Amino acid sequence: MKIAVAKERAEGETRVAATPETVKKFIGLGADVAVESRAGETASIPDAAFADAGASVGDLAATMKDADIVLGVQAPEIAVLDGAKPGAWVAALFAPFQNAALVDAYANAGFEALSMEFMPRITRAQSMDVLSSQSNLAGYKAVLAAADTYGRAFPMMMTAAGTVQAAKLFVMGVGVAGLQAIATGRRLGAQVSATDVRSATREQIESLGAKAIFVEEVEGIEGEGSGGYATEMSDEYKAAQAKLVSEHIAKQDIVITTALIPGRAAPRLITDEQIATMKPGSVIFDLAAPQGGNVEGTVADQAVAKHGVTIVGYSNTPAHLPADASALFARNHFNFLNAFWDAETGKPELDEEIGDAVRLTKGGAVVNERLKGE
Repeated sequence: MKIAVAKERAEGETRVAATPETVKKFIGLGADVAVESRAGETASIPDAAFADAGASVGDLAATMKDADIVLGVQAPEIAVLDGAKPGAWVAALFAPFQNAALVDAYANAGFEALSMEFMPRITRAQSMDVLSSQSNLAGYKAVLAAADTYGRAFPMMMTAAGTVQAAKLFVMGVGVAGLQAIATGRRLGAQVSATDVRSATREQIESLGAKAIFVEEVEGIEGEGSGGYATEMSDEYKAAQAKLVSEHIAKQDIVITTALIPGRAAPRLITDEQIATMKPGSVIFDLAAPQGGNVEGTVADQAVAKHGVTIVGYSNTPAHLPADASALFARNHFNFLNAFWDAETGKPELDEEIGDAVRLTKGGAVVNERLKGE
């Protein structure tokens, strides 16, 4: 069983899908691991570290030759997989709803595409969930980036020259990224408040010491869908939410938006009119920038000034913390394959619950029910 790891080729991608730690673990299972030279360079992992862990390090052709499994962060183009065995597994982020042509190409090439973002939100798959591990770091980085852009301090400071008031931080969307943003903002000394369409998050917000801001006047609306993801809300709720946000956002210094709905463009949370009510010098960090943004006027990887407010959003926030993001992503990969590793056959055998959830293509066809239903 040969596991191959290629250097990421997507623009701005600094992560790598394996680390010396996971290379050792895969070799411990009996697998051979091949890593393309310089694959870990942008994540501060030199070739020598992979070689010391037991991996063979070489050019792309040698890395892919006869590979049974290919691990990636972002799914490689078909040309990168030249030399891999027919029917080889490729586990990576595919963004399958946005990249239908890539999924079709994998089917036509006969590869078995395993979409790590389709990992089900169930207890036994938590250690395999790359969206959660990467969102945790993204929420942290969003607050740091906003703090760096903000022209004032976060904590209240009592000085001989007078008092510096604490920054007011508002987090919109309390999933994994939002919760980490709350925790990070609190650690930096900001006054933190947060909101979400899922009422169950109120307790989580308050447990972190933040103030929960929720729509109270609209009854009987719950925004939690399958797997704990937020769902599209009714027009009535959207109107109530917009009113609440408009009243609250005008008092805030920093806003972090995190709302995403799988398979759809990011929902619009903040309009240009609402931005205009904010104080000059305020900062909005839009974590949904790569999917169109939660904020009107967001441009991925640019700082845009609107009404004296700076709007920032990275197209790939976890890639701004490449060493830790790679370490967590690599462990997710290992936990996924290790959970199904058959010692007798020396390879993983996926079950229906997780295997069918993540498998996009097999036997020359697109087989995932979520994609076939699109």
